[in-house]
Amino acid sequence: MNMKVVFLDRDGVINKYPGDRLYVTSLKKFRFLPRAKQAIALLTGAGYKIFIASNQAGVGRRIYAQTTLDRITLKMVAEIQKQRGKIDQVYYCTHRKEAGCSCRKPKPGLLRLAAKKFKFELKNAYFIGDTLRDILTAQSAGCKSILVLSGKEKLSNRKNWQAQADFVFNDLWAAAKFLTKLKN
Repeated sequence: MNMKVVFLDRDGVINKYPGDRLYVTSLKKFRFLPRAKQAIALLTGAGYKIFIASNQAGVGRRIYAQTTLDRITLKMVAEIQKQRGKIDQVYYCTHRKEAGCSCRKPKPGLLRLAAKKFKFELKNAYFIGDTLRDILTAQSAGCKSILVLSGKEKLSNRKNWQAQADFVFNDLWAAAKFLTKLKN
């Protein structure tokens, strides 16, 4: 049996997008998007393994500390669990763009790490993100891509996209409803 897997970007998918070149630098600035926790609970209930894969270069740039990122992550995971959702693992790339690491999206390093540790094939996974970088990450990893319009990217910009997502939804809730209706 194939494992049902979904990767989620964080900012703009789970929580409010902070704005271009801005970061969620404190617990106070982390605000869940409407129905995001319920969407994760829906996916959990449908048997999906859920991974977060997110660039958080603010740590590498020393805009906020790793301990702050850890606190935000613990609170996010705890709030999701209160709604009966489960995050199986959180993967962050905290490197600066210039570092040239293999884990910074659009490179597929974070996704490959999860696939290796949890023993699943990326071709059967979905990646839900709010940027073209997320779509490119999904494509380079061989995943199916879902773009949500609750963060950075806007549908009005579609003619300028260098990559097209497999699916586009307004938000994580709509994407989760779609995924839970699929026959896997």
